[in-house]
Amino acid sequence: MKCKNTSLLLTFIFIFCLSFNVLADNSTALPEIYGKAAITVDMQTNEIIYEKNADIKMYPASTTKLLTAILLEKNKKPGDMLTYTADAKAQPPSSLNRDLHAIEVGDTMSAEDVMDGLLMYSANDLAYVVAENVSKDAPTFSDKMNEEVKKLNLKNTHFVTPNGLHNPNHYTTPYDMSVIARQAFKIPRIQKAMERPANTIKTTKGLAFPIKNTNKLLGKDGCIAGKTGYTDPAGRCLVAIYDRNGRKMVGVVMGSVYDPADSYVFNDMEKIINWSYSKQPIVLHKKDSIIGRKEVSYNPISFIGIKKSLEVPIKIKDDVTYYDNDLNKKDLKETINIKNTSVEALKGEVPLGTLTVSQRELSKNYNIYSDLPKQALDKNVISFYAAIFILLLIFIFILACIKIRHNKRRRYL
Repeated sequence: MKCKNTSLLLTFIFIFCLSFNVLADNSTALPEIYGKAAITVDMQTNEIIYEKNADIKMYPASTTKLLTAILLEKNKKPGDMLTYTADAKAQPPSSLNRDLHAIEVGDTMSAEDVMDGLLMYSANDLAYVVAENVSKDAPTFSDKMNEEVKKLNLKNTHFVTPNGLHNPNHYTTPYDMSVIARQAFKIPRIQKAMERPANTIKTTKGLAFPIKNTNKLLGKDGCIAGKTGYTDPAGRCLVAIYDRNGRKMVGVVMGSVYDPADSYVFNDMEKIINWSYSKQPIVLHKKDSIIGRKEVSYNPISFIGIKKSLEVPIKIKDDVTYYDNDLNKKDLKETINIKNTSVEALKGEVPLGTLTVSQRELSKNYNIYSDLPKQALDKNVISFYAAIFILLLIFIFILACIKIRHNKRRRYL
Protein backbone atom coordinates (compact mmCIF):
# COMPACT_ATOMS: atom_id res chain seq x y z
CA MET A 1 0.00 0.00 0.00
CA LYS A 2 2.85 2.34 0.91
CA CYS A 3 4.54 1.59 -2.43
CA LYS A 4 1.27 2.31 -4.27
CA ASN A 5 0.86 5.68 -2.54
CA THR A 6 4.45 6.59 -3.41
CA SER A 7 3.80 5.76 -7.09
CA LEU A 8 0.65 7.92 -7.12
CA LEU A 9 2.56 10.80 -5.52
CA LEU A 10 5.36 10.58 -8.09
CA THR A 11 2.81 10.44 -10.92
CA PHE A 12 1.07 13.56 -9.58
CA ILE A 13 4.38 15.44 -9.30
CA PHE A 14 5.33 14.45 -12.86
CA ILE A 15 1.97 15.64 -14.27
CA PHE A 16 2.19 18.90 -12.31
CA CYS A 17 5.71 19.64 -13.60
CA LEU A 18 4.67 18.79 -17.16
CA SER A 19 1.63 21.09 -16.93
CA PHE A 20 3.75 23.89 -15.49
CA ASN A 21 6.26 23.62 -18.33
CA VAL A 22 3.49 23.68 -20.94
CA LEU A 23 1.98 26.78 -19.34
CA ALA A 24 5.38 28.43 -19.20
CA ASP A 25 5.99 27.69 -22.88
CA ASN A 26 2.57 29.05 -23.85
CA SER A 27 3.15 32.28 -21.92
CA THR A 28 6.28 33.12 -23.92
CA ALA A 29 5.17 31.79 -27.31
CA LEU A 30 4.38 34.43 -29.92
CA PRO A 31 0.66 34.83 -30.60
CA GLU A 32 -0.57 33.28 -33.84
CA ILE A 33 -2.50 35.80 -35.92
CA TYR A 34 -4.06 35.96 -39.39
CA GLY A 35 -2.49 39.34 -40.10
CA LYS A 36 0.53 39.23 -42.40
CA ALA A 37 2.26 42.05 -40.54
CA ALA A 38 1.83 43.68 -37.15
CA ILE A 39 3.45 45.65 -34.35
CA THR A 40 2.86 46.91 -30.82
CA VAL A 41 4.66 49.92 -29.35
CA ASP A 42 4.73 51.28 -25.80
CA MET A 43 3.57 54.88 -26.25
CA GLN A 44 5.47 56.19 -23.21
CA THR A 45 8.88 54.69 -23.97
CA ASN A 46 8.52 54.06 -27.76
CA GLU A 47 9.77 50.50 -27.17
CA ILE A 48 8.70 47.94 -29.76
CA ILE A 49 7.19 45.05 -27.79
CA TYR A 50 5.83 42.76 -30.51
CA GLU A 51 6.52 42.68 -34.23
CA LYS A 52 5.71 40.53 -37.21
CA ASN A 53 7.11 41.72 -40.54
CA ALA A 54 6.84 45.25 -39.16
CA ASP A 55 9.07 46.77 -41.86
CA ILE A 56 7.51 45.19 -44.94
CA LYS A 57 5.45 47.39 -47.23
CA MET A 58 1.70 46.82 -46.96
CA TYR A 59 -1.42 48.52 -48.30
CA PRO A 60 -2.98 50.51 -45.44
CA ALA A 61 -6.57 50.91 -46.73
CA SER A 62 -8.56 53.36 -44.56
CA THR A 63 -5.96 53.59 -41.80
CA THR A 64 -4.58 56.18 -44.25
CA LYS A 65 -7.26 58.52 -42.94
CA LEU A 66 -5.22 59.09 -39.78
CA LEU A 67 -2.76 61.13 -41.84
CA THR A 68 -5.63 62.84 -43.67
CA ALA A 69 -7.00 63.79 -40.25
CA ILE A 70 -3.62 65.25 -39.20
CA LEU A 71 -3.64 67.52 -42.26
CA LEU A 72 -7.27 68.51 -41.62
CA GLU A 73 -6.37 69.55 -38.08
CA LYS A 74 -3.32 71.50 -39.27
CA ASN A 75 -5.21 73.43 -41.93
CA LYS A 76 -8.78 73.93 -40.68
CA LYS A 77 -10.40 75.06 -37.45
CA PRO A 78 -13.28 72.95 -36.00
CA GLY A 79 -15.86 75.56 -37.00
CA ASP A 80 -14.64 76.03 -40.57
CA MET A 81 -17.17 74.94 -43.19
CA LEU A 82 -15.99 72.47 -45.83
CA THR A 83 -17.70 72.11 -49.22
CA TYR A 84 -18.91 68.74 -50.49
CA THR A 85 -17.29 68.21 -53.91
CA ALA A 86 -18.04 66.24 -57.07
CA ASP A 87 -15.05 63.96 -56.49
CA ALA A 88 -16.30 63.29 -52.97
CA LYS A 89 -19.71 62.29 -54.32
CA ALA A 90 -18.04 59.88 -56.78
CA GLN A 91 -16.39 57.85 -54.02
CA PRO A 92 -17.53 54.25 -53.40
CA PRO A 93 -18.83 52.81 -50.12
CA SER A 94 -18.08 53.23 -47.32
CA SER A 95 -19.34 56.79 -47.73
CA LEU A 96 -22.12 58.91 -46.27
CA ASN A 97 -23.45 59.67 -49.76
CA ARG A 98 -23.68 55.99 -50.84
CA ASP A 99 -24.51 54.30 -47.55
CA LEU A 100 -26.79 56.69 -45.68
CA HIS A 101 -28.21 59.57 -47.74
CA ALA A 102 -27.34 61.33 -50.98
CA ILE A 103 -25.49 64.62 -50.45
CA GLU A 104 -25.65 67.47 -52.95
CA VAL A 105 -22.44 68.83 -54.38
CA GLY A 106 -21.96 72.26 -52.81
CA ASP A 107 -23.52 71.35 -49.45
CA THR A 108 -21.25 72.11 -46.50
CA MET A 109 -20.25 70.53 -43.22
CA SER A 110 -18.15 71.73 -40.30
CA ALA A 111 -14.56 70.53 -40.07
CA GLU A 112 -15.39 69.01 -36.68
CA ASP A 113 -18.21 66.89 -38.15
CA VAL A 114 -16.00 65.95 -41.10
CA MET A 115 -13.35 64.76 -38.63
CA ASP A 116 -15.89 62.53 -36.87
CA GLY A 117 -17.23 61.11 -40.13
CA LEU A 118 -13.71 60.50 -41.40
CA LEU A 119 -12.42 58.64 -38.34
CA MET A 120 -15.54 57.13 -36.77
CA TYR A 121 -17.48 56.04 -39.86
CA SER A 122 -14.40 55.90 -42.12
CA ALA A 123 -16.26 57.80 -44.84
CA ASN A 124 -14.41 57.67 -48.16
CA ASP A 125 -16.24 60.72 -49.49
CA LEU A 126 -15.28 62.88 -46.51
CA ALA A 127 -11.59 62.08 -47.12
CA TYR A 128 -12.00 63.77 -50.52
CA VAL A 129 -13.85 66.65 -48.89
CA VAL A 130 -10.77 67.18 -46.72
CA ALA A 131 -8.38 66.83 -49.67
CA GLU A 132 -10.19 69.30 -51.93
CA ASN A 133 -10.82 71.87 -49.21
CA VAL A 134 -7.28 71.80 -47.85
CA SER A 135 -5.68 71.67 -51.34
CA LYS A 136 -6.91 72.53 -54.83
CA ASP A 137 -7.30 68.83 -55.71
CA ALA A 138 -6.51 65.30 -54.51
CA PRO A 139 -3.09 65.02 -56.26
CA THR A 140 -1.93 68.25 -54.60
CA PHE A 141 -3.20 66.94 -51.27
CA SER A 142 -1.22 63.76 -51.90
CA ASP A 143 1.90 65.92 -52.11
CA LYS A 144 1.02 67.39 -48.72
CA MET A 145 0.59 63.90 -47.31
CA ASN A 146 4.04 62.87 -48.48
CA GLU A 147 5.56 66.08 -47.12
CA GLU A 148 4.10 65.13 -43.76
CA VAL A 149 5.52 61.62 -44.16
CA LYS A 150 8.99 63.14 -44.60
CA LYS A 151 8.54 65.32 -41.50
CA LEU A 152 7.75 62.16 -39.53
CA ASN A 153 10.96 60.61 -40.94
CA LEU A 154 9.11 57.61 -42.37
CA LYS A 155 11.26 55.69 -44.83
CA ASN A 156 8.79 53.15 -46.20
CA THR A 157 5.59 55.12 -46.74
CA HIS A 158 4.12 56.78 -49.83
CA PHE A 159 0.51 57.92 -50.12
CA VAL A 160 -1.52 58.62 -53.27
CA THR A 161 -5.16 58.85 -52.15
CA PRO A 162 -6.66 60.62 -49.12
CA ASN A 163 -8.92 57.68 -48.25
CA GLY A 164 -6.58 54.72 -48.83
CA LEU A 165 -8.45 53.14 -51.73
CA HIS A 166 -6.11 50.85 -53.58
CA ASN A 167 -3.24 52.15 -55.63
CA PRO A 168 -0.05 50.10 -56.10
CA ASN A 169 2.02 53.17 -55.15
CA HIS A 170 0.05 53.74 -51.95
CA TYR A 171 1.78 51.84 -49.15
CA THR A 172 3.23 51.93 -45.66
CA THR A 173 4.49 49.50 -43.02
CA PRO A 174 3.11 48.53 -39.61
CA TYR A 175 5.98 50.41 -37.97
CA ASP A 176 5.44 53.57 -40.04
CA MET A 177 1.70 53.40 -39.38
CA SER A 178 2.38 53.14 -35.64
CA VAL A 179 4.29 56.44 -35.90
CA ILE A 180 1.39 58.09 -37.76
CA ALA A 181 -1.09 56.76 -35.20
CA ARG A 182 0.94 58.04 -32.25
CA GLN A 183 1.29 61.44 -33.90
CA ALA A 184 -2.45 61.57 -34.62
CA PHE A 185 -3.37 60.60 -31.06
CA LYS A 186 -1.37 63.54 -29.68
CA ILE A 187 -3.91 65.89 -31.31
CA PRO A 188 -6.93 66.42 -29.00
CA ARG A 189 -9.46 66.79 -31.84
CA ILE A 190 -8.34 63.55 -33.46
CA GLN A 191 -8.17 61.74 -30.13
CA LYS A 192 -11.73 62.88 -29.35
CA ALA A 193 -13.06 61.56 -32.67
CA MET A 194 -11.27 58.21 -32.33
CA GLU A 195 -12.63 57.75 -28.80
CA ARG A 196 -16.28 58.49 -29.63
CA PRO A 197 -18.53 55.43 -29.88
CA ALA A 198 -21.33 57.30 -31.68
CA ASN A 199 -22.39 60.75 -32.86
CA THR A 200 -24.73 62.56 -35.24
CA ILE A 201 -23.13 64.80 -37.85
CA LYS A 202 -24.99 67.28 -40.05
CA THR A 203 -24.75 69.27 -43.24
CA THR A 204 -25.75 72.93 -43.64
CA LYS A 205 -28.79 71.90 -45.70
CA GLY A 206 -30.17 69.88 -42.81
CA LEU A 207 -29.04 66.31 -43.53
CA ALA A 208 -28.31 64.39 -40.32
CA PHE A 209 -26.16 61.27 -40.24
CA PRO A 210 -26.18 59.11 -37.09
CA ILE A 211 -22.86 57.27 -37.17
CA LYS A 212 -21.12 54.64 -35.03
CA ASN A 213 -17.47 53.95 -34.57
CA THR A 214 -16.30 51.04 -36.76
CA ASN A 215 -13.77 49.91 -34.13
CA LYS A 216 -15.45 46.92 -32.45
CA LEU A 217 -12.87 46.88 -29.64
CA LEU A 218 -13.60 50.43 -28.46
CA GLY A 219 -14.32 50.48 -24.73
CA LYS A 220 -13.30 46.84 -24.30
CA ASP A 221 -10.38 45.75 -22.09
CA GLY A 222 -8.73 49.17 -22.19
CA CYS A 223 -9.14 49.98 -25.88
CA ILE A 224 -9.62 53.75 -25.98
CA ALA A 225 -9.27 54.52 -29.70
CA GLY A 226 -8.66 53.02 -33.11
CA LYS A 227 -9.05 53.13 -36.87
CA THR A 228 -10.23 50.36 -39.16
CA GLY A 229 -9.48 49.71 -42.83
CA TYR A 230 -10.24 47.29 -45.64
CA THR A 231 -9.75 46.80 -49.36
CA ASP A 232 -9.39 43.50 -51.20
CA PRO A 233 -5.65 43.98 -51.86
CA ALA A 234 -4.97 45.33 -48.36
CA GLY A 235 -7.05 42.83 -46.44
CA ARG A 236 -8.40 43.83 -43.05
CA CYS A 237 -6.34 46.48 -41.24
CA LEU A 238 -6.64 47.88 -37.75
CA VAL A 239 -4.93 50.46 -35.58
CA ALA A 240 -5.87 50.35 -31.90
CA ILE A 241 -4.73 52.31 -28.87
CA TYR A 242 -4.99 50.84 -25.37
CA ASP A 243 -4.63 52.21 -21.87
CA ARG A 244 -4.26 49.71 -19.05
CA ASN A 245 -3.34 51.02 -15.62
CA GLY A 246 -1.87 54.17 -17.14
CA ARG A 247 0.34 52.35 -19.65
CA LYS A 248 -0.61 53.26 -23.21
CA MET A 249 0.16 50.99 -26.14
CA VAL A 250 -0.56 51.19 -29.86
CA GLY A 251 -1.13 48.12 -32.00
CA VAL A 252 -1.21 47.83 -35.79
CA VAL A 253 -2.40 44.78 -37.73
CA MET A 254 -2.25 44.71 -41.56
CA GLY A 255 -3.20 42.13 -44.15
CA SER A 256 -5.61 40.19 -41.93
CA VAL A 257 -8.65 38.21 -43.12
CA TYR A 258 -12.11 39.70 -43.61
CA ASP A 259 -14.20 36.77 -42.36
CA PRO A 260 -18.04 36.70 -42.49
CA ALA A 261 -18.31 37.83 -38.86
CA ASP A 262 -15.55 40.43 -39.35
CA SER A 263 -13.80 39.15 -36.22
CA TYR A 264 -10.34 37.97 -37.26
CA VAL A 265 -8.55 41.33 -37.31
CA PHE A 266 -10.05 42.28 -33.94
CA ASN A 267 -9.04 38.90 -32.49
CA ASP A 268 -5.56 39.44 -33.93
CA MET A 269 -5.34 42.78 -32.16
CA GLU A 270 -6.50 41.40 -28.83
CA LYS A 271 -3.92 38.61 -29.04
CA ILE A 272 -0.92 40.85 -29.70
CA ILE A 273 -2.03 43.49 -27.18
CA ASN A 274 -2.66 40.96 -24.39
CA TRP A 275 0.66 39.29 -25.12
CA SER A 276 2.47 42.64 -25.17
CA TYR A 277 1.07 43.77 -21.83
CA SER A 278 2.15 40.50 -20.23
CA LYS A 279 5.58 40.43 -21.91
CA GLN A 280 8.62 41.19 -19.77
CA PRO A 281 11.90 42.51 -21.20
CA ILE A 282 14.88 40.18 -21.21
CA VAL A 283 18.18 40.97 -19.50
CA LEU A 284 20.91 41.98 -21.93
CA HIS A 285 23.50 42.58 -19.18
CA LYS A 286 22.99 41.42 -15.60
CA LYS A 287 23.48 43.73 -12.67
CA ASP A 288 27.13 43.85 -11.49
CA SER A 289 28.40 42.15 -14.66
CA ILE A 290 31.40 43.12 -16.80
CA ILE A 291 30.22 44.41 -20.18
CA GLY A 292 33.61 45.03 -21.77
CA ARG A 293 37.08 46.48 -21.41
CA LYS A 294 38.34 49.90 -22.45
CA GLU A 295 41.79 51.41 -22.75
CA VAL A 296 41.64 54.49 -20.51
CA SER A 297 44.16 57.34 -20.30
CA TYR A 298 44.32 59.13 -16.97
CA ASN A 299 46.46 61.64 -15.12
CA PRO A 300 47.80 60.26 -11.80
CA ILE A 301 48.97 63.74 -10.72
CA SER A 302 46.60 66.48 -11.77
CA PHE A 303 49.20 69.26 -11.90
CA ILE A 304 51.55 67.23 -14.10
CA GLY A 305 50.40 66.77 -17.67
CA ILE A 306 51.82 63.26 -18.05
CA LYS A 307 49.19 60.58 -18.69
CA LYS A 308 49.15 56.84 -18.10
CA SER A 309 47.05 54.22 -19.90
CA LEU A 310 45.57 51.02 -18.62
CA GLU A 311 42.86 48.56 -19.62
CA VAL A 312 39.80 48.96 -17.43
CA PRO A 313 37.04 46.34 -16.99
CA ILE A 314 33.66 48.11 -17.39
CA LYS A 315 30.98 47.16 -14.87
CA ILE A 316 27.24 47.85 -14.89
CA LYS A 317 25.37 48.14 -11.58
CA ASP A 318 21.83 47.79 -12.98
CA ASP A 319 20.13 45.20 -15.15
CA VAL A 320 20.22 46.33 -18.80
CA THR A 321 17.01 45.12 -20.46
CA TYR A 322 15.26 45.19 -23.81
CA TYR A 323 12.29 43.53 -25.53
CA ASP A 324 13.45 40.55 -27.52
CA ASN A 325 12.22 40.64 -31.12
CA ASP A 326 13.83 40.61 -34.55
CA LEU A 327 13.40 44.35 -35.10
CA ASN A 328 15.04 45.27 -31.81
CA LYS A 329 17.87 42.79 -32.37
CA LYS A 330 18.57 44.35 -35.76
CA ASP A 331 18.52 47.93 -34.45
CA LEU A 332 20.21 47.35 -31.08
CA LYS A 333 23.37 49.40 -30.53
CA GLU A 334 25.53 49.71 -27.43
CA THR A 335 27.92 52.62 -26.95
CA ILE A 336 30.31 53.01 -24.02
CA ASN A 337 31.06 56.66 -23.26
CA ILE A 338 34.03 57.31 -20.94
CA LYS A 339 33.53 60.74 -19.33
CA ASN A 340 35.42 60.66 -16.04
CA THR A 341 39.00 59.37 -15.79
CA SER A 342 39.78 60.60 -12.30
CA VAL A 343 41.44 58.25 -9.81
CA GLU A 344 38.12 58.09 -7.92
CA ALA A 345 36.36 56.90 -11.08
CA LEU A 346 39.06 54.33 -11.79
CA LYS A 347 38.64 53.03 -8.25
CA GLY A 348 34.90 52.57 -8.96
CA GLU A 349 33.84 55.13 -6.37
CA VAL A 350 32.01 57.32 -8.90
CA PRO A 351 30.69 56.61 -12.43
CA LEU A 352 33.27 56.29 -15.16
CA GLY A 353 30.70 57.26 -17.81
CA THR A 354 27.60 55.79 -19.42
CA LEU A 355 26.44 52.87 -21.51
CA THR A 356 23.95 54.04 -24.13
CA VAL A 357 21.62 51.31 -25.38
CA SER A 358 19.69 52.49 -28.43
CA GLN A 359 17.04 50.96 -30.62
CA ARG A 360 14.84 52.53 -33.28
CA GLU A 361 13.19 55.28 -31.23
CA LEU A 362 14.57 54.44 -27.82
CA SER A 363 17.79 55.46 -26.12
CA LYS A 364 18.60 54.51 -22.51
CA ASN A 365 21.64 55.54 -20.51
CA TYR A 366 23.13 53.45 -17.69
CA ASN A 367 25.98 54.52 -15.41
CA ILE A 368 29.12 52.42 -15.82
CA TYR A 369 31.87 51.85 -13.28
CA SER A 370 35.46 50.69 -13.26
CA ASP A 371 35.99 47.20 -11.90
CA LEU A 372 39.75 47.61 -11.83
CA PRO A 373 41.31 45.75 -8.88
CA LYS A 374 42.70 48.20 -6.31
CA GLN A 375 46.14 46.60 -6.43
CA ALA A 376 46.28 47.01 -10.23
CA LEU A 377 45.62 50.74 -9.97
CA ASP A 378 48.00 51.09 -7.01
CA LYS A 379 50.70 49.18 -8.91
CA ASN A 380 50.16 51.41 -11.94
CA VAL A 381 50.33 54.57 -9.81
CA ILE A 382 53.39 53.35 -7.86
CA SER A 383 55.21 52.53 -11.10
CA PHE A 384 54.35 56.02 -12.32
CA TYR A 385 55.68 57.61 -9.12
CA ALA A 386 58.79 55.41 -9.32
CA ALA A 387 59.42 56.58 -12.88
CA ILE A 388 58.96 60.21 -11.82
CA PHE A 389 61.31 59.65 -8.86
CA ILE A 390 63.99 58.09 -11.08
CA LEU A 391 63.67 60.93 -13.58
CA LEU A 392 63.96 63.38 -10.73
CA LEU A 393 67.13 61.65 -9.44
CA ILE A 394 68.61 61.71 -12.94
CA PHE A 395 67.73 65.39 -13.23
CA ILE A 396 69.36 66.13 -9.84
CA PHE A 397 72.42 64.09 -10.84
CA ILE A 398 72.77 66.04 -14.09
CA LEU A 399 72.43 69.32 -12.22
CA ALA A 400 75.05 68.18 -9.73
CA CYS A 401 77.44 67.22 -12.54
CA ILE A 402 76.94 70.56 -14.21
CA LYS A 403 77.59 72.37 -10.95
CA ILE A 404 80.77 70.36 -10.25
CA ARG A 405 82.07 71.02 -13.75
CA HIS A 406 81.26 74.70 -13.35
CA ASN A 407 83.13 74.88 -10.01
CA LYS A 408 86.21 73.18 -11.52
CA ARG A 409 86.34 75.74 -14.28
CA ARG A 410 86.18 78.58 -11.79
CA ARG A 411 89.04 77.02 -9.79
CA TYR A 412 91.38 77.02 -12.80
CA LEU A 413 90.59 80.58 -13.79
